[in-house]
Amino acid sequence: MAMKLPLRPTPFFGNKNRAFWRLQMLGWGGAMLLRALSSLANAQPWSFLIIVLIASITGFSLSLILSVIYRNLINRTPLITWGITAVVLAVAVGLYAFIDSWVISLYRTDGNSGFAQLFLGVFYLDLTLLGAWSALYYAINFYVQVEEQNDALMRLEAQATSAQLAMLRYQLNPHFLFNTLNSISTLVLLKQTEPANAMLSRLSSFLRYTLINEPTGRVTVAQEVETLKLYLDIERMRFEERLSTEFRIDEEASPALMPSLLLQPLVENAIKYAVSALEEGATITIAAQLVGSVLRVTVSDTGPGLQPGTDPSTLFGVTSSSTDSTRVGLANIRDRLAQAYGENQRFEIGERPGGGFQVVIELPFEAREVPASPQSASLVPQQR
Repeated sequence: MAMKLPLRPTPFFGNKNRAFWRLQMLGWGGAMLLRALSSLANAQPWSFLIIVLIASITGFSLSLILSVIYRNLINRTPLITWGITAVVLAVAVGLYAFIDSWVISLYRTDGNSGFAQLFLGVFYLDLTLLGAWSALYYAINFYVQVEEQNDALMRLEAQATSAQLAMLRYQLNPHFLFNTLNSISTLVLLKQTEPANAMLSRLSSFLRYTLINEPTGRVTVAQEVETLKLYLDIERMRFEERLSTEFRIDEEASPALMPSLLLQPLVENAIKYAVSALEEGATITIAAQLVGSVLRVTVSDTGPGLQPGTDPSTLFGVTSSSTDSTRVGLANIRDRLAQAYGENQRFEIGERPGGGFQVVIELPFEAREVPASPQSASLVPQQR
């Protein structure tokens, strides 16, 4: 079991205001240290460090003013941004150099260097400091904006994917509901209250499961099979002995995760084209097994299978005006798998060995994490 960290790491730019002050202190502190070491290496007296401190505080203060101006320029047109930046930077460097020169002239009472000479001497140093600071300010803020745009795009894509998955999950064939309600109505008219009540109870449990589970959620194979049995119990009351089912669920495949209500349309398709089509009915088999790191689920029936000469790929030719529930159901499942797993899945339809029709689904094996406390309900929505 993987150990969880007690604290989640926070991105450096997660709090932009705090990141700005950290960089300010680090940058100007480093500049002051380098300038102090350079002064001592040039045999300047220790008292000259006061001049270095004043120069660093001046640069720090001017950069705060520049940050306010740059913040209002960064989202303007390039001509305005870079034009005004150049003017503001030139004024800031001139003011910085003037203050440095004035402080140094007050410190040096010998008067060996004139003010203009001092001004030119510090101008290039101050230009380097504020120019580098300005370049870093724009570079970091442009980087943060790009990251925020990428995050927003990813959130929009995730929301779009979730919406599409929800739409696909809610496209359950309404014929099942209509047929079930019609059967219940018929039983009530015939005064067969016990079968009608049993069918209504199973329908309520099945619909409750479809509503409480998130459309983009996943459940274990065991839970999907249990829900499928609710559906089959309803259909078995309609078809009686004509509907025969067989479950071959390997124990190691039971905790594997899969999209909820993925198999119901396949079983409904088998009932429509295998059980209903044959007077003697048919057997529907649901199998799940692990093949290496892949979960393989197979839904097959002993019905008439595909018509001779039918290309299985034509069953996916669904248009917005299509009324073929088989095509809609198969295309729905194919799209749900593509949305959820991309290329890491397989969905194939074809003839069942020995006659009939089968659908094979292969998904990456992912087991459900063990919950902190046991859950009493078997039809509880699982984590996404």
